Amino acid sequence: MQTKNMFKRVAAAAGSAVLLGSLAVTTAGTATAAPDAACTMALRSINSAGDAVIIGAWGTKPPTSVNTPDRHLYPAGEAKIASRFNWGPDVNGSSTTGYVVLGSTLYASRYGYLEDRDEEFNDLTKIADGWDKFTMVEESVVGARVAHYGLRNDGVLFRWTNGWKTVASASGFANVKALALISQTATYDTFLATTKTGVLETIHIPTTAPLKPVVKTVRGSTWQGFETLVAGKCGTGTLLTAIDKDTNAAYVYSIGHATGTTTPITNLGKFATPFGDPVYSRSTSDDDLPLTGE
Repeated sequence: MQTKNMFKRVAAAAGSAVLLGSLAVTTAGTATAAPDAACTMALRSINSAGDAVIIGAWGTKPPTSVNTPDRHLYPAGEAKIASRFNWGPDVNGSSTTGYVVLGSTLYASRYGYLEDRDEEFNDLTKIADGWDKFTMVEESVVGARVAHYGLRNDGVLFRWTNGWKTVASASGFANVKALALISQTATYDTFLATTKTGVLETIHIPTTAPLKPVVKTVRGSTWQGFETLVAGKCGTGTLLTAIDKDTNAAYVYSIGHATGTTTPITNLGKFATPFGDPVYSRSTSDDDLPLTGE
């Protein structure tokens, strides 16, 4: 188990804009100053041993990254998919929270450090079974608005509100391979998606009921190789990490504000290190602003 000081440092790094803005990694692994103009994002992986790893990524050309080990959290080989995980201080110390599917069960995962007790904690709260049929879980929080999303392998997209009590769904997404949240407002959420036929598209989801997503093509071909997408804020656009699980290769794209086929996209290149962990998602902190990619 990590020491108290090590855990506190890693927990703060999980969503820290200060860390991402101040350090980069050269191909030799030496920490250097990151370019001021480069957008940054934080990813979180779960490896085959059940350990969480925080990955700081910079939108340089070529892209650069640095890995920070977090904690052993889950049974080896059980993690299938995860939502974004958010770090923040609380009255007793600090905590990191998110959602993870272990086997066929969706859990709320919360871990952190208790200052008053001088100890770490790791809690799992069961939400529901049957999640072995899902390929995505995500959470969008904008002020008091909280929405949870899941994509089932038969192409049905679900949205839960009111604390998982109110559910809405829409079919027609069986062609989707990967999804990443890129925009959050009081009235809609937007996902960027790749499809099995190579299309890159946005899925705009108004907060109104019934659930009526609006799909727009961004690019018509060549995106079918990516099974995992993780998106971060880059101005009014998106810094996208796209992962090909067949080759464990990750590529970074700078994407302008989404406007359909006129959306500007710059390929920044491939990470030098492999991205071979089973699960990747976004890492955030309480200070992060909502995504504004569309």
